[in-house]
Amino acid sequence: MARNVIDTLKERGFVKQVVFEEDLYKLLGSESVPFYIGFDPTADSLHVGHFLALMAMSHMQKAGHKPVILIGGGTGKIGDPSGRTDMRKMMTDETIKHNVACFKVQMSRFLSFEGENAAVMVDNAEWLDKLNFLEFMRDIGSQFSVNKMLTAECFKSRMEKGLSFLEFSYMLMQSYDFLHLYRTMGVKLQCGGDDQWSNILAGADLIRRKEQGEAFAMTFTLLTTSEGKKMGKTQKGAVWLDAEKTTPYEFFQYWRNTDDADVEKCLKLLTYVDLPEIAELCRYRDERINVAKERLAYEVTAIVHGKEEADKALAQSRAAFGGEGGEMPTVKVSPDTNGIIDIMLAAKVCKSKSEARNLITGGGVKIDDEKIASFDYTVSADRLAAGVVLHKGKKSHIKILSE
Repeated sequence: MARNVIDTLKERGFVKQVVFEEDLYKLLGSESVPFYIGFDPTADSLHVGHFLALMAMSHMQKAGHKPVILIGGGTGKIGDPSGRTDMRKMMTDETIKHNVACFKVQMSRFLSFEGENAAVMVDNAEWLDKLNFLEFMRDIGSQFSVNKMLTAECFKSRMEKGLSFLEFSYMLMQSYDFLHLYRTMGVKLQCGGDDQWSNILAGADLIRRKEQGEAFAMTFTLLTTSEGKKMGKTQKGAVWLDAEKTTPYEFFQYWRNTDDADVEKCLKLLTYVDLPEIAELCRYRDERINVAKERLAYEVTAIVHGKEEADKALAQSRAAFGGEGGEMPTVKVSPDTNGIIDIMLAAKVCKSKSEARNLITGGGVKIDDEKIASFDYTVSADRLAAGVVLHKGKKSHIKILSE
């Protein structure tokens, strides 16, 4: 066995809570342990919110443990109430199947699906769809105290607006997932974000009572800024791992713009860079921290999109911000697309004409070095042919050329 993975995860800042930690430490240090993390297939791409869990799984697999990826095809039809104030929409089987296929492609960049401790993917619809309600309530429901369940944070937050019995049963089904994987695949550990602590703990407790066996729960810190806000959101919405939803350059720039206070944490959690090197990169809190930001952006882009895309995004970023070699992101427009608002829409720096007008009114738009003050501003055909640079704020710089 390699070095105990709990040491690695703790040093890099992953671990938030563990139950029976001493016993789990011994287990992970002595044998290959199958462990699982659940993913609800609510979209056709993973996003930055999943990144931390995937990195934790990667560290655990590299240490010799077997990742079991549980896709919530069954529970996804209900929706987990954790961290939500509304009820999720139910999905069709076809949508779930498509989303799962997309997930596997993205997860293969973090995990190996071949070899001795190869990652496996299972869908809880395989067993949840076949459950008999009366048998389930007799065998599983009887093991849960409603009074205890109501003290869980995931339910507390929904009590004011109303919690359906459908959602209330989510904890039972997630616990049953753990029990089923324990019985069929020898899974002894469930991991997840710290907002899942109540559900994960309930599953470990169910196994210990029903099977008198060892079962463990471990949660990871949530990916938040130093101010406590969840990372992975922009004005355009979520930062996706799918290149069609968030381009590799946009992905790179998101991390390049990380707040100074969050760079070291993100390097530890989201890259494989050694800790001494991270400490050296983050020694300074002046303009030299930009070297660490660029390294962070490069490493995470390489993990998600590959080295070639990371090299390209790095060159584009340096061209846009540092005047170094490489190519700035370029958008080609037709010669008659010469109005500033139409150019902004073509460059996708805004979603609508009204948003474009607001940006211009706020003084955040330039063509080359000229600040745009009028909605009627146009760029001549000759200038478009030669190429101009559209600047939106301080962080978005795009070359505009006529086709």
